[in-house]
Amino acid sequence: MTDSTAERWMAARGWQPFPFQQQVWQAMAGGRSGLLHATTGAGKTYAVWLGALQHLATPAPAPEASPRARRAAAPPLTVLWITPMRALATDSLRALQEPLPALAPHWTSGLRTGDTASGERAAQDRRLPTVLVTTPESVSLLLARADAHERLSSVQLVVVDEWHELVGNKRGVQVQLALARLSGWNPRLQVWGMSATLGNLPDALATLVPALPPRAPRRARPLLVQGRIDKALQVQVLLPGRVERFAWAGHMGLSLLPQVVQSIESSASTLVFTNTRSQSERWYQALLEARPDWAGTLALHHGSLSGEVRGWVEAGLKQGTLKAVVCTSSLDLGVDFLPVEQVLQIGSAKGVARLVQRAGRSGHAPGRTSSITLVPTHSLELVEAAAARQALAEGRIEDRHTPRAPLDVLVQHLVTIALGGGFVPDALLAEVRRAPAYAQLADNDWQWALQFVRQGGASLANYPDFHRVVPDEDGVWRMPDARLARRHRSNIGTIVSDASMQVQFVSGGRLGSVEESFIARLKPGDVFMFAGRLLALVRTQQMTAYVRTAPKGSAALPRWNGGRMPMSNTLADSMLRQLEQAERGVFASPEMRCAQPLLALQDAWSALPTPGRLVAEVLHTREGWHLYLYPLAGRLVHLGLAGLLAWRASQQVPNTFSIAVNDYGLELLSAKPVDWPALLPHLIGEATHSTVGEGLEGGLEDEVLASLNATEMARRRFREIARIAGLIFQSHPGEQRSSRQLQASSSLYYDVFAQYDPGNLLLAQARAELLVQELDMARLAQTLQRMKSQQLSVHMLERPTPFALPLMVERFRERLSTESLGDRLARMVQALEVAADATMGTARAHGPALPVALEPADTPALARPRRARGQRAAR
Repeated sequence: MTDSTAERWMAARGWQPFPFQQQVWQAMAGGRSGLLHATTGAGKTYAVWLGALQHLATPAPAPEASPRARRAAAPPLTVLWITPMRALATDSLRALQEPLPALAPHWTSGLRTGDTASGERAAQDRRLPTVLVTTPESVSLLLARADAHERLSSVQLVVVDEWHELVGNKRGVQVQLALARLSGWNPRLQVWGMSATLGNLPDALATLVPALPPRAPRRARPLLVQGRIDKALQVQVLLPGRVERFAWAGHMGLSLLPQVVQSIESSASTLVFTNTRSQSERWYQALLEARPDWAGTLALHHGSLSGEVRGWVEAGLKQGTLKAVVCTSSLDLGVDFLPVEQVLQIGSAKGVARLVQRAGRSGHAPGRTSSITLVPTHSLELVEAAAARQALAEGRIEDRHTPRAPLDVLVQHLVTIALGGGFVPDALLAEVRRAPAYAQLADNDWQWALQFVRQGGASLANYPDFHRVVPDEDGVWRMPDARLARRHRSNIGTIVSDASMQVQFVSGGRLGSVEESFIARLKPGDVFMFAGRLLALVRTQQMTAYVRTAPKGSAALPRWNGGRMPMSNTLADSMLRQLEQAERGVFASPEMRCAQPLLALQDAWSALPTPGRLVAEVLHTREGWHLYLYPLAGRLVHLGLAGLLAWRASQQVPNTFSIAVNDYGLELLSAKPVDWPALLPHLIGEATHSTVGEGLEGGLEDEVLASLNATEMARRRFREIARIAGLIFQSHPGEQRSSRQLQASSSLYYDVFAQYDPGNLLLAQARAELLVQELDMARLAQTLQRMKSQQLSVHMLERPTPFALPLMVERFRERLSTESLGDRLARMVQALEVAADATMGTARAHGPALPVALEPADTPALARPRRARGQRAAR
C-alpha cells in the first residue's frame, strides 16, 4: 500500500493527515519503534494503524478468487493491539475495522478478552486473525499455550494503547515481559505505544521498548513523536456565590447543585466525573431529585455496575441519547464518545494528568475544543483549581515509573513460559533482563525464583502442588502436571481487587463490611466510626474485624477510604506557588480572587504555606494540645508523616496522639502538653536514611513501620503477592473462591514463611510494596528533606484557622452523626466568623452575628496569646 492510498481514504472522510501522523508513518516504514504522545482525540489511533497498514499490508488476492481462497490468503497474526480495559478493547476494534475494507480487505480482525464468547475463542484457537485486539492478561494466556511460538512468532507489530495507564503498575510489567519474549522470536518486531498524559516521556519510551536481543539487526533508536495539535482545552470553575472563610471537605459540593443542573441543561451531553463510587451515587440521586424529567436520559457508570449496564451507558453516549452520565474513572480512558460536549469534575481531580484525561472525553476529535468545568466541594479546592490551570498552562504533568523487579510477576511468568513450550534458564534470564523492570535483576533473585517454581521454596518443598516446573532430561524446564497447568491458566494476571472485611461484634451480630485496607491500619484498641456507631477494634481473624462498643467521647482514628486519591506532587507544588503569590497580594485568577477572604484570614491569624516556609500552628482546647502542620504533600504522605512525628515525639516524652490528615496537612492531638515550638525542629531534623530500594537498615522506613500497624498492613499486601505468584488461587477450574478464603490462605502462608522461611523474598516484597504503594515513602522522604530546608514558622493560636478547621472536622466525623456534626460546626463557624470580622474589620456578608451561647467544648481555651507577626518562631 502507498501513502497516497491512506491519504485518499482520509480525504474521502474530509480529513487531512497531521504532520505527526505522517512522521509516525515514515518511522514505521523504516522499521522503527516508538512512543506517540498526543492530545486526547487528536488522531493517535489512525496515526499508528494507518502506518501499520501502509508498512505491513500485502497485496490483496484477486477479486475473482473464491471466498475460501481469500480466507486462506489472509495473513497470520501480524498485529497485537493491547489495551488496558475491555471496554476500550471493543471500541478500538471498531475503529481498526473501519479502514480495512478499503485498505486491507483480506485482513481479518478479532477481539480476545475475558468477555470473548466461547465460540469466537474456539475459532481463534483454530486460526488467529491478522490483527487481534486484546488485554495484557490475554496476551499472557496466549504465551501459556504449548504452540505459542508457532502462533505468535508471525507478529510484526505490537501496539500498546493508553501506555500511561500501564507503565506504572504490574500489568505494565506483564506487557514488558511479553514484549521481551516476542522480540526474541522476531528480532524485527516493532513496538509502538500511545499516550496523552505522561510527564517523563523518555523514561516511558525506554520502559516500553525492550532492549534489543543480541542477534537483532542494527537499526535506529526508538522514536518519540509528540503530536502538537492546535486543540483547545478550556478549564472553567463553577464559582460559588459566597465563599466560606471556614470550610470543610465536602460541605460545598451539593450547594452548587443548581449551577451544575444549569450547566448540564445548557449542553447536549455531559459527563459528570466524581472521584469515588459513593460520590457518584450521591450526585446521581441528587440530580434526579432536582430534575425528575431527566429520568431515562441521566445514567450512572462505575466499576461496580454490571457489564450490561455499562455497555448500555456507553452505547447511549455514542448514539447521543443520554443527556448526562455521572461516572468515576471507569470512563477516563480512550473510549470514543464523540457527542459529549462538556465534562464536569466534582471536586479536585487531584492531578494534572487526570484532569487532562477527563477533559479529553469532550470534543474527542481533532480540532474540537475539550472543555472541563471544576465543581469545588470546599473553598480550598478553589486554590487547587487555580494551581491545576497553572500547571496545565506550563505543560507540567505527573511522571510515572515502572515497578522494579516484582518477583511475584516474575514467578508467574516463569510458570507461563514453562507451559508455553518450556525454557532453558540461562536463555530465559537474558530475555527477562531485556524487560526494563528486570534490567538489574540480581542473580540471587533469579535463582530464588527458579527454586520457588520448582519446589515452593524451603518451607513448601514437601508439598507436591508446589513442584510446578521441573527440568526434563534435555534441561528444558516444563510444567508436566495437567491439573496444575489448568489451575495456572485460570489465574493468569496481576489484577487483584481489594477485598472487604466483615465488621462483627465479639458477642455476635454483624454490622456490615468495610475495605480491608482500612482495617489493616488499625491496632487492637483503636476506635473508629462505622454504621453510625463508635467501635473499638478487638481483633481481626481471617476476613472479620471483631469489635466492641467504645465509650462515648473516645478519640477515633481518621477514616481511610482507599478510593480517595491523594494530591499529586505536580499539583501540590503549583498550589504552594499560588499561595506564595497570594501572600504577596497577587490574585491573578478568578478562583484566587474568590478564595481571597479565606486566604487573607489565614495569613492574618497565622501564615500561608509557601515553597520556602513550613507553617505550624499550636492550639490548646478542652480536647487537648493540637499541632497543625501544612507540608501540602498529599494524604498518603501526611498519614506516614503524622505517624512518624508522633512516634518520634513519644520516644522523647511518653504521650498518646490522635491523628487527622488531609491533602494539605496533618493534626496531632495529645492529652498531655507538648512544647511543640521547641520540639518540632528536632523531630523534623532528626537524621534519617532514605533507604527505599537501597536495603539499608535502621533508616526512615523502619521508623515509619514502627509508628504504624505495619505487620498487619504487610500481611494484607502479601495477599496480592501470593495470588500473583501462584500460592493461592482466585479460582480453580469450575470453582470460585471467596475473598475470605483467599485471605485465610495467604495469612497461613505469611505465617509459615515468617516462622520457617524468614528469608523468603516474597515477604521482603510485601514490605517494599507497603512502603512504596501505600505509604509513598519516596515522596515522604522528599517531603522531609524539603521541610528541613524550609523556614519553620510556628504560630500560637487563639482559635482554629481556616486551614486548621478541616483537619478538626476529620476527627469530628468519626465521633458524631451527620446531624450533630452539622449542628456543632454551625456553632463553631458562627463564633469563628465573629472573631474573623473583628480581625479583618469587615461586616459579615451573610447578615449580622447572632448572639449564641457556645458549649465549653466549642470554645478553645487559650494556652498562650498569639505572637505578633514579627515574632514568629523561625528555624
